[in-house]
Amino acid sequence: MKKQDNLGFIEELYSTIRSRARSKKKNSYTNLLLKKGKNKIAQKIGEESIELIIDYLNGSKKRTVEEASDLIYHLLVLLYSKKISIKDIKKELTKRKNVRR
Repeated sequence: MKKQDNLGFIEELYSTIRSRARSKKKNSYTNLLLKKGKNKIAQKIGEESIELIIDYLNGSKKRTVEEASDLIYHLLVLLYSKKISIKDIKKELTKRKNVRR
């Protein structure tokens, strides 16, 4: 995998979320979450985080992958709803990369 492609799937998923949000399709789960607002999105982040922790500690690799995927998706919805781009996240992480602690 090329270095520039490391976050390609994240950027692609974020782009899909943005497209779905802009399309306003009524049967879109992404639109439903965004329509329900910050509290529902935050609730989903909490639920998915807990499910991931439980499966990490006690579940199978398959279940951990599934729950991690759910959390990443919901995190990207949260970022989109706050108008935070993947570029913003990259910038912050790049800033931290060379910080010695």
